[in-house]
Amino acid sequence: MNWGTVGADELSATLWRERRQLDFLLFLLETQLLHLRAGNWHRLNFTAAELEKVLENLRFESLARGVEASALAAEWKAPDHLTLPALISIAPPGIWPELLLDHRRGMAGLLTGIDDAVAANVALLEASSGSSPAPEPSQPPADPDLAGSDDLALLARDANVQRAIAAARAASLPTLRDFLGLA
Repeated sequence: MNWGTVGADELSATLWRERRQLDFLLFLLETQLLHLRAGNWHRLNFTAAELEKVLENLRFESLARGVEASALAAEWKAPDHLTLPALISIAPPGIWPELLLDHRRGMAGLLTGIDDAVAANVALLEASSGSSPAPEPSQPPADPDLAGSDDLALLARDANVQRAIAAARAASLPTLRDFLGLA
């Protein structure tokens, strides 16, 4: 039985890696949301940094996917830069149409979850941005070096909120949506 081609094997492996990164991205967005709802605002610097790392990994996977999809299209004697639905439509009979369709369904489902988590994160982050006025000290601090510490903490929190908003919004992944035929 001939299961397919080297190009299809490589594209499928790349899609599996990308699906794993998407699942991890969803996990991190959900984790950040749990921290926000629990009031753990001091964790934003960690959650935003982790989101940025996964998004960087996804950029690499996107490049790899583009290379593998182009190689497969050439192997199947099709034009370059095909979407996954187009590749599925020209796949030879056998396992590849169903396997590639399974990748598309899995990735589309993950993107739906990511969209929901992004919307919830951004809404909560934007609602909190600038909503915490500086606490009024009942007495001036004994140490003059600590006089601006509340202001500094608020500035740091606001910077972390803005970083978290930017990281969450970057999870929209438009090139992946185009490849999946979801745009």
